[in-house]
Amino acid sequence: MLDDRKLAILRAIVTDYVSSQEPVGSRALVERHNLGVSPATVRNDMAVLEDEGYITQPHTSAGRIPTDKGYRLFVDRLAAVKPLSLAERRAIQTFMAGALDVDDVVRRTVRLLAQITQQVAIVQYPVLSSATVRLIEVLALNPGRGLVILVNSTGRVDQRPIDLIDAGEEQLVELRGRLNAALVGLTASAAVDRLSNLLDELPPDLRPVGSVVIATLLELATADPATRVVVGGVPNLTRFGDQFETTVKPVLEALEEQVVLLRLLGEAGGSSEVTVRIGHENPYQPLQSTSVVASAYSHGDDVWASMGIVGPTRMDYPSTMASVRAVARYVGRFLAEG
Repeated sequence: MLDDRKLAILRAIVTDYVSSQEPVGSRALVERHNLGVSPATVRNDMAVLEDEGYITQPHTSAGRIPTDKGYRLFVDRLAAVKPLSLAERRAIQTFMAGALDVDDVVRRTVRLLAQITQQVAIVQYPVLSSATVRLIEVLALNPGRGLVILVNSTGRVDQRPIDLIDAGEEQLVELRGRLNAALVGLTASAAVDRLSNLLDELPPDLRPVGSVVIATLLELATADPATRVVVGGVPNLTRFGDQFETTVKPVLEALEEQVVLLRLLGEAGGSSEVTVRIGHENPYQPLQSTSVVASAYSHGDDVWASMGIVGPTRMDYPSTMASVRAVARYVGRFLAEG
């Protein structure tokens, strides 16, 4: 166990290294922090911290930098999450105000997280199990081609082109009316159950086009938006400096893999509490030079999905954790009220 003085020195090293991006020496620590001890004592304590694996010396005659283990101890015991100021909270509300639908909410959330953390933001599409069918449209685009549109109560719009089988405008109007009468107000799961029996209830002249439209609606209703992850703020990777081939390029390639991002968010953001994965704690090797700060966004007992940021292990953890937590809570409330 480390005593309070060594913990204070480790906190100071992490804080100074994140701020200056330069290895931290004992004299600088004494000058910048009120440690109450001499540089020699600080050097002795730094040697202990290094032996324990909390800090390391990147090259001879340099100061020390934190290791993944040092950052972990800092996050778990030494860092106080900074509450957002009133101005910052208002900025979040202003940025998100007026979002039109779920797609707009996700786009704004990604931009907001990337902007306020200066990291790469990743947001998983929500699964709103309480969303209901608001409108179904079946439109003729040109002879033989049509479009099926499904709108839910959150404003989410899904559409898919279809082949129209010799269906006239009157048939489309009647089919549209029957579909809306049967499905509007139902949740997706209830709509799927209703659609399974609806074809048999249609008159014979509507069944050919009805079978195509119902099959399309079943695909739209059962599509899982949670398999989609949106990424923003990739230019913020420039903070890795000149490490493009060894660090930035593998991270960029990893960020293109939706399955990797879903796994990352699933493991790091499984609850409404902020979770931090540092360096080698990440399960995917190309991201082991980064940290992931993630949280689920939810309202009450409804956990819809996760969001977070990916950035260098050398990051301002207290501010980043506060930002991710605040945005996740706001988005959860926004979706619940919408």
